[in-house]
Amino acid sequence: MRDREHAGGEGVLRFSGVQLGAGPPALFKGMHYPRTHSVRRLLELIYKVSGGEAVKDLLYKFSVELGALEDAYVASRYVPRYYSLEEVERLRMVVEEVVRVVGGVIG
Repeated sequence: MRDREHAGGEGVLRFSGVQLGAGPPALFKGMHYPRTHSVRRLLELIYKVSGGEAVKDLLYKFSVELGALEDAYVASRYVPRYYSLEEVERLRMVVEEVVRVVGGVIG
């Protein structure tokens, strides 16, 4: 692996990091935690339950990046994929923002 490439499914692309950041609000509201690989679906559920406009804004602002995270999660089980440092940094920023916003909504 070259210095500027990172294997899919590692580090920032760990989908579970987003799920852990997004999952507690569903549990907090007494709802059954949905079994899904879609972070967008989880964010939609959090928005529906909380009414947090910041969550809705995340879905709009990062729709492409959230889709890329979902794809990386699913594909990493079957196909090796390498990401540039720039891709990893951008997706990490999105993950950090999702965790921050969701934490603020349920905080």
